[in-house]
Amino acid sequence: MIQARGRVAQTVNSELVWLYWQIGHRLRTEFLKEGRAEYGQGVVSLVSESLTAEFGRGFERRNLYRMAQFAEVFPDATIVSALRTQLSWTHLRELIAIEDPLKRRFYTELCCIERWSTRTLKSKMDGMLFERTAIARRPASVIDEALAGLESQQPVTPDLVFRDLYILDFLGMPADYSESELEQFLLELGVGFTFVTRQKRMSIGADDYYLDLLFFHRSLKALVAVELKLGRFDARDKGQMELYLRWLNKHERQPWENPPLGLILCADKNLEQIELLELNEGSIRVATYLTELPPREVLEKKLVESIEHARARARGRS
Repeated sequence: MIQARGRVAQTVNSELVWLYWQIGHRLRTEFLKEGRAEYGQGVVSLVSESLTAEFGRGFERRNLYRMAQFAEVFPDATIVSALRTQLSWTHLRELIAIEDPLKRRFYTELCCIERWSTRTLKSKMDGMLFERTAIARRPASVIDEALAGLESQQPVTPDLVFRDLYILDFLGMPADYSESELEQFLLELGVGFTFVTRQKRMSIGADDYYLDLLFFHRSLKALVAVELKLGRFDARDKGQMELYLRWLNKHERQPWENPPLGLILCADKNLEQIELLELNEGSIRVATYLTELPPREVLEKKLVESIEHARARARGRS
């Protein structure tokens, strides 16, 4: 009974989204195009009055403009036909408000793949997930290529999995991690990560080493070693992680898995040092973390400056 009701609700939502797109498409192409804006505004008011009188709420003037915006940012009927089976109108209202097309595509694809609720989508957007993801620091052409790969269901890339900044405001550092903290850590890492173990012991000759956290990522099909550093990144951290990855590759990697990946989380890092060590590519990534979530405007300023700096350096190398 519950499953049947869920299917009915999904069907109703799908048809509603399709109806809203058709209304928006017609309003945009016939009445709101260039040169007819003033006339179009009058038509929108009349259409709103007519539809509201016949069908009730949902067709207010503001909502009709939102439908037109929906048709503008998603002009391809084929794409909309696919999206309407996966996303609700409340999802789409959040997405069409995003001005940057690449950012909008990023959230749209991840929302579909990871099956976010509207609440989760808003939370990810408020937490500036796109700006914190490694892919945001790439040139627009690289971002476009990666998102096109997601759309065609190609394997996910590490740039879409790893972030440049993690928010670990729930984690007691460096104390041992409770079960609830590990669950929150998994949520911050993103969908696809499965916890394997903590303090993984690696015996190399007469020496024992302990890896902070070991995960497996389903889409990447690889073990992911995570080291948490209290201070600033040190070049020696790279050598330590390389040792861990080689040990995991030799003793833990299954034949069907890809080579292990490493994530070094530190309080701060020198961007030029990271670039010289070529840690923006390859099997080891370095990211910073915050143990307190700053005001949004402070976080936004920090991330935007970081993205602009990374893209400027990329342009300088090309």
